[in-house]
Amino acid sequence: MDFTLSEEQLMIQQAARDFANNELLPGVIERDDAQKFPFELVRKMGELGFMGMMVNEKYNGSGLDTLSYVLAMEELSKIDASASVMVSVNNSLVCWGLQAFGTEAQKEKYLTRLSTGEVIGAFCLSEPEAGSDATSQKTTAIDHGDHYILNGTKNWITNGGSAEVFLVIAQTHAEKGHKGINVLIVEKGMEGFEVGPKENKLGIRGSDTHSLNFNDVKVPKENRIGEDGFGFTFAMKTLAGGRIGIAAQALGIAAGAYELALKYSKVRKTFGTEIANHQAIAFKLADMHTKIQAARNLVYQAACDKDAGKDYTLSGAMAKLYASEVAMETTIEAVQIHGGNGYVKDYHVERLMRDAKITQIYEGTSEIQKIVISRSVLKD
Repeated sequence: MDFTLSEEQLMIQQAARDFANNELLPGVIERDDAQKFPFELVRKMGELGFMGMMVNEKYNGSGLDTLSYVLAMEELSKIDASASVMVSVNNSLVCWGLQAFGTEAQKEKYLTRLSTGEVIGAFCLSEPEAGSDATSQKTTAIDHGDHYILNGTKNWITNGGSAEVFLVIAQTHAEKGHKGINVLIVEKGMEGFEVGPKENKLGIRGSDTHSLNFNDVKVPKENRIGEDGFGFTFAMKTLAGGRIGIAAQALGIAAGAYELALKYSKVRKTFGTEIANHQAIAFKLADMHTKIQAARNLVYQAACDKDAGKDYTLSGAMAKLYASEVAMETTIEAVQIHGGNGYVKDYHVERLMRDAKITQIYEGTSEIQKIVISRSVLKD
C-alpha cells in the first residue's frame, strides 16, 4: 500500500489546515459555549470547495477524490468538529447520495447549490424508535398519485435548523418491510414541516441538532430519489460512505488532541524538568502516536477502496470503529497529560474529549460496526 499524497492532495490538506487555524480556531470556544456556528464560516468553506468536495464540477463541485475529502476532514476536525460534521453530512450523506442516485433535474435543482454551500443539506433517518434499526421506520410517505403525504418525526438531525434541503427516509408500503421504504427530498418551508427545538448536547455543540416534525407535508413525486422502495438501499449505501467521513473526523479529533498534549508536555515542568521527560508521559505519547497512525492507515485504506471502486463496506466500518475508539482514548489521555489545565476550556482538550464521544454513536454505533465487520468476516 502506498499512501503517498499527490501534490494536489497536499495542497488541499494545507488549505484545510490553514482555514482551520486562521478561521475556525478564533471563537471556537465561544461557539461551543453558545451552541452556535456562524453561517459566514459555512459560506467560506463553500467558497474553498469543502462543501461539495466529491461532487462533479458539472454540478459546481470540486471533483475531488475521497482521500482528498478525508484529508480535509482530518484537518478541520483537529480544530472544530462542529464545523467538520457539517462538511461531512453535506458531502457524504447529501451530495453523494444525490449525485449517485438522483435524477438530472434533482441534481440541477439541489446539488448545484448544495455543493457550493449556498444551501446546506440534512440526512433524516433516525427516529425515536429507529436509530440503529433503520428498518423500523414509523415516518410514513403515503402515495397519492403525483405526490406523497409525509407524516412522522425524525430525531437527532445534524444541520436540522440550518439546512434548506432534507433527504427524508420514510415508509410507503409497510407490508413490504424495508423494501417499502422511500427517500424524499423535502424543502424547508414546505407546509406542515416544522423544526423542533435544538438539542442541548455534550459535544459538537456548535453543530445544530434538532428533531423534525412532518404533519401532512405534500411532497411532489419528482422529489423521490430512485425507484419506489429504494429508500432503505439508498440509506445503507449512503451511510457506508458517510462512515469514512466520520472516521476521518474521529482521526482529526484524536490527532488534534495529541498535538496539543505533545506541545504541552514540552513546556510544562514538574520535578525540575519538562513532563515529556517523565517516562509515564512519554509512554502515553508513544501509545497515542502509534494508535493514531494505525487509525490513519485504516481511514486512508477505506478512502482508497472507495476511490478504486472496490466494496468499502468492511474497510469503512473498521475505520470508523477503530478511529472512534482511538479518538476517545486519546482525548482522555490528552486531558490527563494537561492535568488540571486539561479540565479548563481554554486548553481545548476538554472540548475535544466531549466531541470524540459522538463518533462512537452517529452514522452507526460501534456495536453496529462490529455487526457489519463480523458479518463480512463470517461470510468469507
